[in-house]
Amino acid sequence: MTIHLICIGTLKERYWSEAAEEYRKRISKYCALKTDELKEERAPNNASPAEETAVKDAEGRCILRRVKADSYVVALDMRGETLSSEAFARKLSALPHAGKNHIVFIVGGPLGLADAVLRRADLCLSLSKMTYPHRMARIVLLEQLYRSFKIIGNEAYHK
Repeated sequence: MTIHLICIGTLKERYWSEAAEEYRKRISKYCALKTDELKEERAPNNASPAEETAVKDAEGRCILRRVKADSYVVALDMRGETLSSEAFARKLSALPHAGKNHIVFIVGGPLGLADAVLRRADLCLSLSKMTYPHRMARIVLLEQLYRSFKIIGNEAYHK
């Protein structure tokens, strides 16, 4: 299985990049993990809804260019489905059995994701009913991926 993270923005702060690297190392025991960090488009101060949509659309075009046609796509979106860690692990473990070996997780920027990206997604996933900064959402996603592999392997980390 290959997991591909496509993220808007970079992890500039050392604490985020160190956390991401730690989870990348842990996850690498279970699958191939690739991360693409894409340029965050800048919205003007006090952007209008149309300007925000234009920013998301520009980011969305960059994201979709990196998604392979046969990929299973999971878009992080606050309006998406919420899953327990166990349900997320079950969903993740079922994908290879369904012929889905390339899984793409998309983490948008501060404004969220373009409608075109959400339409392309096979699953829109919410990490919580709470809102997280997009950099933190990436770390939470990585931790949940690692936790899922531990659950799938019936290993002790989860408890």
